[in-house]
Amino acid sequence: MDKIILGITDDDALIVSLLQSYLQNTEDIQVLFTANSGYELLDKLAGQTIPQILLLDLKMDGMDGIAVTEHLKINYPDIKVIVVSSHYQKSFMGFMVKTGVSAFLPKGISPVELVDVIRAVHKQGYYFKEDQLEVLRGQIAVKTPKPILNDDAALSEREIDVLRLICRQKTAKEIGDILFITQRTAEGHKNNLFVKTGAKNIAGLVIYAIQQGIMKVEELPLI
Repeated sequence: MDKIILGITDDDALIVSLLQSYLQNTEDIQVLFTANSGYELLDKLAGQTIPQILLLDLKMDGMDGIAVTEHLKINYPDIKVIVVSSHYQKSFMGFMVKTGVSAFLPKGISPVELVDVIRAVHKQGYYFKEDQLEVLRGQIAVKTPKPILNDDAALSEREIDVLRLICRQKTAKEIGDILFITQRTAEGHKNNLFVKTGAKNIAGLVIYAIQQGIMKVEELPLI
């Protein structure tokens, strides 16, 4: 079984220790490193293998979690960030998604549920709860962008089909099977979607699909 490679960053040493101990004993998760500050995280990222998923606190001395996510979005866009914070507010959802966060959770979340979220983010790139989707719908409606009329940037019918299936949590292989195309072709369409939409991750593609009316919030599968 391929393990999910994970990093943990939080300035509470006790929480870091407890999380590391619990997650390291989960059969499909490997904790690559822990860090107690944003600056320590950046040092570790520069010196070793990059984790697939990062658990990140928001409020930390020095470089806080918001600054970290903004840095990662530019320099390490492949890292999927799960923010776990005592400053959790649903009204922050729009900002979190905009900065590339794949999931936003309260610190009171149970370890069992946290593992489920980690697995969901690893599989599909994002995790939204029903009440978070409702907040996102309201925030997106406030500033919905104009439709793109440039033919070079417009999505083809096949790309829209692929985008809808990505939003439904389908893998490239599953998309290929459904659309009767090869997995490689499906991956090509996915890469084109990132280029045309400007999205940095799967969560960004989902938000784009909602903004453009390609998907409705209620059509998104829930975990």
